[in-house]
Amino acid sequence: MGGVALAAEPEKPATDKPQTDKPQIDRPLGVVELFTSQGCSSCPPADEFFAELAGKDDIIALAYHVNYWDYLGWQDTLSTKENTERQYDYMRAFGSRSVYTPQAVINGRSHVNGASRKDVDGALARMDRTGEGMRVAIKVSRTSDRVMIDAGDAGNGPADAHVVIVYFDPPQMVKIGQGENSGRSLTYWNAVSDIQTAGMWHGKAQRYELPLTEIAKKGGCAVLLQSVGKDGMPGPILGAAFIHKP
Repeated sequence: MGGVALAAEPEKPATDKPQTDKPQIDRPLGVVELFTSQGCSSCPPADEFFAELAGKDDIIALAYHVNYWDYLGWQDTLSTKENTERQYDYMRAFGSRSVYTPQAVINGRSHVNGASRKDVDGALARMDRTGEGMRVAIKVSRTSDRVMIDAGDAGNGPADAHVVIVYFDPPQMVKIGQGENSGRSLTYWNAVSDIQTAGMWHGKAQRYELPLTEIAKKGGCAVLLQSVGKDGMPGPILGAAFIHKP
């Protein structure tokens, strides 16, 4: 777990009064997971659009840099094996035959071209209308030594999901020296650095806890309430929120 410990202890009082990080939306419009690469010439337009999404309060925007384009001459400085594996898991979950960049996965339910504003915005709006958006409220608060994640009740909805903690880097500019984007300096937002499955949710309101020290040493953090199929593949995301650093 890399030092992360979540515990469902709704009856345990906090050591001091909880404080919310800032006014937040406990049911954002949706989650956009962009799979991108510094070595892919088709990705800069998607990265630029993603920067806009990352600046919105009602979107949980996460960028997963993958490594399978490294052979083109430039090793993506933000890619991880785990990011690539997550995209392949989505490929299998969607019944697709291949992976591609830039790919935007919307709410864990479908994928579109990550450079297409029309397709991304359209998928978010459509899912919001059809009840495939964020159905479970997630509220984040903190004390001096811990972060509390309160997941709401599903009502008559899905009964099981994983509590997934996604850490990401602060915005950073990268000067690309080789490959298809050689000579370009590009700024990347919310590049995922670590993914941890840290607990289970069973459809009822429940509280989870994180040590504040774990959050403080990361660039940024989000929590996803994501259902998982019997085959272990990722499914629909039911709720999400950012966990802001103190």
